[in-house]
Amino acid sequence: QLTMSLNSSTPSNEENSEAPKRNTECLESLELQTPSSFQDNPLQQLQLASQEILEKAKKSGRSKCPRCSSSRMFYCYTCFVPVETVPTKEIPTVKLPLKIDIIKHPNETDGKSTAVHAKLLAPDDVTIYKYPCIPEYKEKRHEIALIFPGPNSVSVKDIAFHLQKYTKKGVHDNDDDCSREPLLKQAKLEPKEEKNLNECITRNRSGGTRLKKIIFIDSTWNQTNKIITDERLQGLLQIELKTRKTCFWRHQKGKPDTYLSTIEAIYYFLVDYHQEILKEDYKGQYDNLLFFFSFMYTLIKNAKCCAGKE
Repeated sequence: QLTMSLNSSTPSNEENSEAPKRNTECLESLELQTPSSFQDNPLQQLQLASQEILEKAKKSGRSKCPRCSSSRMFYCYTCFVPVETVPTKEIPTVKLPLKIDIIKHPNETDGKSTAVHAKLLAPDDVTIYKYPCIPEYKEKRHEIALIFPGPNSVSVKDIAFHLQKYTKKGVHDNDDDCSREPLLKQAKLEPKEEKNLNECITRNRSGGTRLKKIIFIDSTWNQTNKIITDERLQGLLQIELKTRKTCFWRHQKGKPDTYLSTIEAIYYFLVDYHQEILKEDYKGQYDNLLFFFSFMYTLIKNAKCCAGKE
């Protein structure tokens, strides 16, 4: 269960008979806040690991990064490691069903990006690249998709169907010994062989075994054009997420509240993938990807509320 407290501390200059009323009003305004109210706030229902270590780190203040010795709060956003007051063993680790590459725009401010949250919480499955230093994806495009809304984007549930198009064009793994020829061209098989072949084809056509990597672009909307038009990303299947409202406190000015932060986009994609492709009930398996995000969200919103900024 979510362990953070929604109660805000009362400022020292308000220590009088009006303090209880002040706290009540603060909480009421917090519940009515935008862009996402607590009444329909998905963060409220997350199944998170205990955030006690973050509470302790908050009280002790900034700490050193164990690698570069920079002064940071909670984690170092350049080394992708927790600070000394947040032992790695005390933060949750999330295992993802596929690999994630995050392509970060060079002008995206390190300290403002939530991409590092994914690397901290799923270190074995997430890689962050700073553009233009990104991999070549062409040879593996039959097992890779890019999260980006556009005229040719497809929904998560249609990933498997659209990736088959790359297979039909002859783009596939060399170690895949399953026949790619149309059934009419196959030689007559014994019943047992035919059963094995059909099972193999069915397995290959399932999205859960086909898609191996998903790419996210970490930048403001105005900066994405340079990355999305890079020749190394051309020809990749593009995925558009379901519409959700962001809870990010650094929302892009003038943009709709459906523009998600990077960690939100990763989280929501995985929830959809789990349900639509893996065909399994979602029981909070990836909730801890929002471990830092949810804590900072409440911390910042509470501070703004009680400072009279909301």
